[in-house]
Amino acid sequence: MATKKAKKTVSAGVTRIGAKAGKRPKQAAKIWTSAKTSTKKAAKVEAPVALPKRAAARTGSAATAGDTSAAVDVGSRAPSFVLKDSHGVLVSSESLRGSPYVMYFYPKDDTPGCTLQACAFRDSLPRFDAKGVKIIGVSPDTEESHARFQKKHNLNFTLLSDPEKTLTKAYGVWGKKKNYGKEYMGVIRSTFYVDRRGVVQKVWRAVKVPGHVDQLVHSV
Repeated sequence: MATKKAKKTVSAGVTRIGAKAGKRPKQAAKIWTSAKTSTKKAAKVEAPVALPKRAAARTGSAATAGDTSAAVDVGSRAPSFVLKDSHGVLVSSESLRGSPYVMYFYPKDDTPGCTLQACAFRDSLPRFDAKGVKIIGVSPDTEESHARFQKKHNLNFTLLSDPEKTLTKAYGVWGKKKNYGKEYMGVIRSTFYVDRRGVVQKVWRAVKVPGHVDQLVHSV
């Protein structure tokens, strides 16, 4: 009899312990539920907002170029502009309509590479004239700086002053450069050929000065 009673007591104890182990206390259940809800809310906050495909593409392009503007490419309409030349005369994209032109962007007046490039355009101007193609140089320099540059090297084509870098950025040629291991923002030497309708037909970026003008003469 004692043995049977002991067995019942042990069995009942196991049952009670099992019942307690199988059930989640009310307080623990509340904590678990609260944690689950918080996780869902956190997931909603941390989830990235999807950008439209066009916007995402523009963002990526701008990050690569180091600028917020989209770069001009073949087939693009040339950006509109109104800038002053070395004589303080306003030149606009509208005034160029009907005539094809080469627009080249360079970093700074009267520096070695820019001087070599400008003189190459000067010497080749008759060949561009024979094709009815105008030459226009653009840099952030002032009108006065352009005038001195033209006079010193007998430059016989238009130089436009873009101190606010409006046109430079519109063409996507303002970006990161490196010189002697140092990074800085500047004009990336580039050339664009625009047809008489104002559409970009050819693009040369990160131009190397030697031989570039000769290549242009045969390409436009």
